[in-house]
Amino acid sequence: MATTAPFPMIPFPLPFYDSYEIDPQWQLKFTVIWALALGVATILSLPAIFRSIHPKQILVGLLGIRECNAAKNYAPVSSVECDVPALVLSDSRRRNRVYGFLRAIGSICHLTPPKLGLNLSHMVLIGAYLGLLGYCIGHEARLMENPNRAGFMALAQLPIVFLFGTKNSVLSLLLGPGNGYERLNFIHRWSGRGMFFAALAHGSLWIRNRVRWGRGVVGSPKAITGLAALILLCVIVLTSLPIFRRLLYRFFIVTHIVAYVAFAITIFHHTSFAGLWLYPPMLLYAADMLLRFFKYRVKDAQLIAIDDQMTLIRVPDCDAGWAAGQHVQLRVFFRNRFMESHPLSIVTAPPSTSCISNEGIVLAVRACGDWSKELNEYANSDAQQSHVSALTLKAESELATGFAEVPIRVMLDGPYGGCSINLGRYENVLFLAGGSGATFTISLLDDLVARCAKLRRPGDEKTNRIEFVWCIRSFDAMEWFAPLLATIVDTAMKSALDLHISIFVTSLRSLLPDVTLPNTGIRVGRPSISALLRSFVSTPHGPNRALTDKELAMPPQYGGVAVCASGPESLTREAANAVVQVNLSQGIRLGGIALHTEKFSM
Repeated sequence: MATTAPFPMIPFPLPFYDSYEIDPQWQLKFTVIWALALGVATILSLPAIFRSIHPKQILVGLLGIRECNAAKNYAPVSSVECDVPALVLSDSRRRNRVYGFLRAIGSICHLTPPKLGLNLSHMVLIGAYLGLLGYCIGHEARLMENPNRAGFMALAQLPIVFLFGTKNSVLSLLLGPGNGYERLNFIHRWSGRGMFFAALAHGSLWIRNRVRWGRGVVGSPKAITGLAALILLCVIVLTSLPIFRRLLYRFFIVTHIVAYVAFAITIFHHTSFAGLWLYPPMLLYAADMLLRFFKYRVKDAQLIAIDDQMTLIRVPDCDAGWAAGQHVQLRVFFRNRFMESHPLSIVTAPPSTSCISNEGIVLAVRACGDWSKELNEYANSDAQQSHVSALTLKAESELATGFAEVPIRVMLDGPYGGCSINLGRYENVLFLAGGSGATFTISLLDDLVARCAKLRRPGDEKTNRIEFVWCIRSFDAMEWFAPLLATIVDTAMKSALDLHISIFVTSLRSLLPDVTLPNTGIRVGRPSISALLRSFVSTPHGPNRALTDKELAMPPQYGGVAVCASGPESLTREAANAVVQVNLSQGIRLGGIALHTEKFSM
């Protein structure tokens, strides 16, 4: 009887790779890892956030700028001559030494190389993110034969793109003022680039395989929608480059919105796996728009053209709902520009903590783009053609004198942003501003001087010495904010607060205007930020104030130094690097140097 031979085994050198079963698992792993990392980072940063932010400002602006009847009846506390400098006690100084050591080590994260627009902490975070993304795409994936993994990972990044891209993100609420969308936007940009490169790898390898196997690239609806989605993603990335944002901002905004909507539609029809990753971004965007709806305010305002470079916008009946250093997204209803919104810093602090007797908010627009130039031309031409006489605004607010007001309708969305450190916790504060970047620092200066010199330090503010440095291109720029600065300096001079202003003029294109500011030094030339900071910390109590017996008995240490820099990228970068250098060499003795930067660029 013949024996039956066993069936031959067909060798499989490689196991079957089920992309639709395995790749979604990598999407889940990627999401769990970045969500856990984000949660841990948020929890670890909460103590520092609560220590740095003024308690009353944590939820400021949640429901937008408003008119507060109590603020109208508010009478500022008059400055008193018997006001004395805040004393930083010895136990507080010992704590400051500990903070100084921690800040000196942590300040390394602020190191900023030129042209990248990223500091060391940003680069480490982006490197870790891209490394995780690359690992999830390439680990045990046969991309050359089946590039689906890259496509799945492109979809998995959609929630990150929207989480860090919306203005009213839950992260901004958790991290508090000064940590808004504008400081988290770099993650939005780089996650978007990561999504683009993952989609590009998926699409290009898929096209390669179709050509290699002799099959048509375009044939099925799945192929058509996939190619359309890839093209739309290319359009989004290319039009998001800095040159487009800087020169064609309106085109960038419109393209961004329209292309993303079209991308979502095409990718939804491209694969049935897309819906799961499209719903979270839609919810995030819907929540953002809902919160914006509660923040929208349509107001009557006045345009004041100071010169052909600066336009002030005064919006009355807005006296609460924002903190010093915050900004709004502004739409101005003039000509055909009503669809554009632009971020503008609020120049003054709220009336309750301001040296300036002005009801409402003040915004400043420098003529540096097509929208801002057209707004300035409109304010100038309308003021000349109208029958509105030149108004003397000094009695009503310390904005300007003898400039005509042009009525206008505006829409406010905000406030957003703010300062990430509580300046009142530091004995010495240095403000650095470049050009129109002074709008941010003047607001903080106004608030700090009012709290220390006018309101008698209601939050136990420790600040005794303030240096305000403003770099401008010509003497004409001094007229922009001279009345505001004069009022703030006058308030400080009525107290023991030591406030000094230094103005650096980098060009001699105009003559010195008829503007006088007390306690102000004017120099010609571009300053060295590092030299300014080292000079500031070398004299603990300033050259203009005699020390008390208690201060003479104390060891020569600071109660901490705060630096706020606002302006072009070159200024904020130089300030960050200077703080790192001084922190490493003198941080412990100084009680630490805290830094907040506000970059004015697209």
